[in-house]
This record gives sequence, structure tokens and C-alpha cells, in this order.
Amino acid sequence: MNRPRRVSELRNIGTLIASRLHEIGVDTEEDLRSMGAVEAHRRIKDNYPDKTLSVCYYLYSFEAALRDIHWDDLSNLEKEALKKKASE
Repeated sequence: MNRPRRVSELRNIGTLIASRLHEIGVDTEEDLRSMGAVEAHRRIKDNYPDKTLSVCYYLYSFEAALRDIHWDDLSNLEKEALKKKASE
């Protein structure tokens, strides 16, 4: 049986983002998949209310990591849909 992939092993997820995901209880790919990109982005944003979080580094990175693609490979329509969901 394969071990769960740590978020730090996923595309688009660097050390800082992996650390912030850990703070909200997301340590593995499955944790992120269960929570979803939008909810993970919201929770990190809630933890850092005074920070402006770049959507490409968080929201897009999370969604693209789950698809194993670079965040910039998400289509403009997909990016707009993610931003809309995140603002609801």
C-alpha cells in the first residue's frame, strides 16, 4: 500500500504554504482533497487576516496541486470560478 503523499511533495506547494496548510490540519494530499482548495484558502486567510494572500500562491496552487498541474495551467474560466467560490 502506498503511503499518503505529504502536501510538501505536491506540485506548487513550497515550504511556507505546506507549513500554513499544516496549521489548518492539512498534511497530506488526501487531507487537501477532502477539505478542498477553496476551504483551505479560506481557513488560511482566516488565520492571517492582516495579510493579503496571493490567489496564485494559495487558491490556484491548491487546486492545481490536486490535479498535478502547474497553477498557471488552470484556464481563466477555472481561475474565475475558484475566485468566485472563494468570495462567497
